[in-house]
Amino acid sequence: MKTETMINKITKATCLFSLLLFFVLEIKAEVTLPAIFGDNMVLQQQTDAAIWGKASPSKKVSVTTSWNKKTYSATADKDGKWKVKVATPVAGGPYQITISDGKTLKLNNVLIGEVWICSGQSNMQMTMLGYKNQPIIGANRAIATSKNNNIRLFTVERERSLEPVDDFKGDWKLCEPENVGDFSAAAYFFGKMINQSLDVPVGLICTSWGGTRIEPWMSEEKLKQYDWVKLPEKDKKESQHQDPTSLFNKMINPMVGYALRGGLWYQGEANRNEPKEYEKLMAGLVENWREVWGIGDFPFYYAQIAPYFYGKDALNSAYIREAQLKASTAIPNMGMVSLMDAGEKHCIHPANKQVVGERMAYLALTQTYGQEGFECSGPTLKEMKVDGSIAKLTFDHAEHGLTTYGKELENFEIAGENQRFFPATAFITGEGISVYSPSVPNPVAVRYAFQDFVVGELFNTEGLPASSFRTDDWEMK
Repeated sequence: MKTETMINKITKATCLFSLLLFFVLEIKAEVTLPAIFGDNMVLQQQTDAAIWGKASPSKKVSVTTSWNKKTYSATADKDGKWKVKVATPVAGGPYQITISDGKTLKLNNVLIGEVWICSGQSNMQMTMLGYKNQPIIGANRAIATSKNNNIRLFTVERERSLEPVDDFKGDWKLCEPENVGDFSAAAYFFGKMINQSLDVPVGLICTSWGGTRIEPWMSEEKLKQYDWVKLPEKDKKESQHQDPTSLFNKMINPMVGYALRGGLWYQGEANRNEPKEYEKLMAGLVENWREVWGIGDFPFYYAQIAPYFYGKDALNSAYIREAQLKASTAIPNMGMVSLMDAGEKHCIHPANKQVVGERMAYLALTQTYGQEGFECSGPTLKEMKVDGSIAKLTFDHAEHGLTTYGKELENFEIAGENQRFFPATAFITGEGISVYSPSVPNPVAVRYAFQDFVVGELFNTEGLPASSFRTDDWEMK
């Protein structure tokens, strides 16, 4: 009798264990998605947009899109990974995406539109609410009037990793005051202008970390091309946010392949003491992201760092601005906006983020979306010719001329072969700008606004500022 009772207990326990194991396996079998896919997301219009996730190994996964009622299928590999590509229509929505491996997962309120990744350091990270005692001009009104169902916001949580990972933390949020206040100001103003100009939904993915160098945002494979970059040791136990590759691994890699239109970047302060290296790394970062995404030379626009006083003993930050200017033409489909009029001498986080976002939007609207009738760049030096003691400068992006809005041109310097620069008299002519100094009878070089902190006064008549520049390549001092 006791033996029979014991057998019954063992049998019941075995059944209970089997039942629990079944439920555990069933829970594990449910299809899962990385954070970049969720309710309220935006998918890039008119493309084959990848959707991926995990399920049980060898399990069939189906993805059905409500805009065309089509079903796409994939089989999970031995690690449970699966991926499909869905054809997206012209901008619109909201739609629903249904994903099933026997159990159904639905993504609701999905829009089809224009997707941009927005990255960099603290000036991209800086939210509409600003930092402590460091505000954003016009933010209160902008936040109060921000409700817009056709803009969606995703902020990647700041984490790092020594190895590439498959997911990060974050979620898609609606564009409304309680969410906009905590979102990147530069990215928001960009997205708002794109949405207004094109009348299409816009998805903004902000992945940024204050104070970071450019190397953490690049992959290990790409950084191997630069012999001066020291990669983290393989046996290092814990990563730091300045470690090369550490932010790419955690804050970029998990969304590689997510369909997008282009990228935005606002960074440079942390690399300001190595301008020659940065010029190569800036182009390298763009090449890197384009290579891993595998969708061609997608557009990439960035903000030149604004003037700021780094201290008497610091390397003149005009050199890093010059590196950024040179990088903008190093590879195709790049563009840079100048912020020479937006810097603050004693605050590295300028309050005018609206001009940052809108100037990057000018580039996107003209160069990516083909709109015409307005200018997208400040004046850029075309040529210098010397006529006696006068250096004559001509400019691109100045079809309708140049202006200082009534100010004197005070930031020009001129030098002869002895490489000694003197303050110069400069004035706007019908052809461009003439520069001279009684101290330099035979000029060979001109510099404009080539100081650490300076307020630029040179604009085209469309109101966009010229970058600081120099015509020489003499040793940095």
